[in-house]
Amino acid sequence: MPKTTILLVDDHVLVRAGIRSLIDQLDDYVVIAEASEPDEAMRRVARQIPDIVVTDITMGEHSGLDLIRVLKQQFPQVATIILSMHASEEMVTEALRQGASAYLLKESAPAELEIALNAIVRRTKYLSPAVSTKMIERFVLAPTGEKKQFQLLTARQLQILKLIVARKSTKEIAFDLDLSEKTVAAHRSQLMERLGVRDVVSLVLLAVKNGLADAEG
Repeated sequence: MPKTTILLVDDHVLVRAGIRSLIDQLDDYVVIAEASEPDEAMRRVARQIPDIVVTDITMGEHSGLDLIRVLKQQFPQVATIILSMHASEEMVTEALRQGASAYLLKESAPAELEIALNAIVRRTKYLSPAVSTKMIERFVLAPTGEKKQFQLLTARQLQILKLIVARKSTKEIAFDLDLSEKTVAAHRSQLMERLGVRDVVSLVLLAVKNGLADAEG
């Protein structure tokens, strides 16, 4: 039987080399191409369509989530595996919503990659145990405190959060609100601490989930 073909997408050469080394040890899979960012990945896919794309989420200014969305639109037959350091519920939820077939953490054991690949070949989904536990807790326990957390934000914090969601930089927000960049950065840190997230991407995803993307500034 022909091997299942794979495209690797990560902006770190050593990470790609490590993943390729693991896949090279598997009898049923072969890496046919690599890319360092989503635009390059799409050019590779257009040239030779792989069965599976393994991609990071954060690649400098680029997002693996955008890549997954475009792949699903243009090449729906291509399955995708997220391999990321981000373990937040919001990030995993968004990745699955965009069409990811599997979500692996970079801290996962090497054997997990083969498990995820095999799951995709069987047309099922796979989540790293640490991720799946969080997702189960999320839906079984059905936390209701998120809306309340947003209600406790100050008017200024909500204003800055909406501008962050609108993809404005710290410098642009500071200019729009006549604040110093240091003040904006402090507000951003307070927002992440109050809402219980560790990075800006998770902050944006949580805000979008709670309807702030369409809110008026």
